[in-house]
Amino acid sequence: MNIHHLEYFLEVIRQGSFSKAASTLYITQPSISKMIQNLEDELGVVLINRNVKPLELTDAGQAIVEQAQQIVTLVQNLTVKLDDVIQLKKGKIRLGVPPIAASSILPPILGEFKKNYSNIELQLVEYGSKKVELGVYDGTLDIGIVCTTPTKTDTFEFLSFIEDPLKVIIHPEHPLANNKQIDFADLRDESFVLYREDFSLYDHIHNRCKLAGFQPKIICETSQREFMTQMVAANLGVALLPGKICDQFDPKTIVSIPFNDPQILLQLSIIWHKDRYLSFAARQWLQFVSKLLSAA
Repeated sequence: MNIHHLEYFLEVIRQGSFSKAASTLYITQPSISKMIQNLEDELGVVLINRNVKPLELTDAGQAIVEQAQQIVTLVQNLTVKLDDVIQLKKGKIRLGVPPIAASSILPPILGEFKKNYSNIELQLVEYGSKKVELGVYDGTLDIGIVCTTPTKTDTFEFLSFIEDPLKVIIHPEHPLANNKQIDFADLRDESFVLYREDFSLYDHIHNRCKLAGFQPKIICETSQREFMTQMVAANLGVALLPGKICDQFDPKTIVSIPFNDPQILLQLSIIWHKDRYLSFAARQWLQFVSKLLSAA
């Protein structure tokens, strides 16, 4: 057994599929299948139930997955520490970002960072907040940006830097288009273009609709802001977006209306794992962004 057996095993569980894990790891599916089989043969147990989709852990798999993650994390920490010494404080940052941050707030910050730290490589992965949090937790991401306060505050350090109330966006010919403010109950009969389920805002919007006494009628789930706005501009449904984004729309095409209190706030936070070693590159990024946000 070597560390790659455990890394591949954890990636298969994370992706729920041998083929998806192989694609993520840039190896062939037969190779990853063989590695998992070798691990099972060495341990003398079946770790993964291959007869269901997505794949499931067996009892034996459940028993070792946490230990496997701890071993992989220890090896990753050792590798990063050595990299700091060997590479003379050059490095790479694996940064998980939700599309809302990636498309509006983050690019200027990343541009400024790159001017000051040209030897540090930034690897961005676009996920919903739930998957970003999971990636920071299991070590596949160094740092993440999420659209809410992290759920495991005993596990993560975090820096909150934006609070922006969501607005509903609708077509100019919609019956509610002339409202100055809107209640969630007013959207009872509307078709929603909603964020995907791996987004924390998906849960917040569902909960607010539930409090208003209805389940949202969802016609589409997406991670792409542009697709959301196109659906609304075609008068196919309504969507919820942060106020700063809504202020950019041409009211002849899309109308944005604020909610009455209580509002849903988009709260962007930078998160990192409390107990995982942070590379020089990751520490520099956090310090740089912290100073940039304080100045702003």
